[in-house]
Amino acid sequence: MTIALIDYGAANLRSVKKALEEVGEDVIQTSEAEVLLRAGKIILPGVGAFKNGLVGLQKAGLIPILNQLVANKTPLLGICLGMQLFFDESDEMGTCKGLGYIRGRVKPFADIEQKIPHTGWNQLAFQKNSPLFKGLKNEAYVYFNHGYFCEPADEAANIALTDYGGQFASAIQSGSLYGVQFHPEKSQEVGLRILRNFIEECV
Repeated sequence: MTIALIDYGAANLRSVKKALEEVGEDVIQTSEAEVLLRAGKIILPGVGAFKNGLVGLQKAGLIPILNQLVANKTPLLGICLGMQLFFDESDEMGTCKGLGYIRGRVKPFADIEQKIPHTGWNQLAFQKNSPLFKGLKNEAYVYFNHGYFCEPADEAANIALTDYGGQFASAIQSGSLYGVQFHPEKSQEVGLRILRNFIEECV
C-alpha cells in the first residue's frame, strides 16, 4: 500500500517522511493529484500559520483533491497544522476559513499561566477507543509545539484531550479523518506506534 505525504510547501516533510520510513512503509512525498488519489493512506503534515498553510494548499491546487479524498473516505491523518486545517475556521492572523471537514474552530491559548506556545512533552488522556492508539497506555507522553488549539463543535470528535491551562483536543477522529495536534515524528516510540497504527489499523 502506498502512503502519500502531501507536499504543499508548509510542512516538516523530511522528519515525517523519515519517521514513516522507520516504521517500514513505502512513502511518496507528492502534490500530484493522480498519485494522491491512488494512495491507500494520506498524511497532511504542517507547521506554521493557518492562513499560510491554506494558501499553500490553494497554490498547489490541492483543495479539490483533498475534497475528493474525503468524499472517497480515504483515511487521512492531519498532523499539527494539518489537523487544524480540517476545521471550519481559525482565529489566527484574523478569521480565516478552513477546509470545513470538521465543524469547529481553531483558537489561541489565552488567559493561562503557562508559556505560549505550548512546547514540549505532555500527556494524552484518551476519551474513547481508537485504532490510532492501539497498544498505547492512557496518559502516554507526546511532543507538542503550538500556540493555537482545535475546538470541535461536537465533543464526540475528541479521541484524546491534553491539559495545558485547561483541556484541549489533542487528537480527533471523524469517520476516515484523523488528526493529532502533537508531532508523532518527534514523539519517539509512542509517535512511531501512532504512525504505524494509522497505516495498519485505521480505516
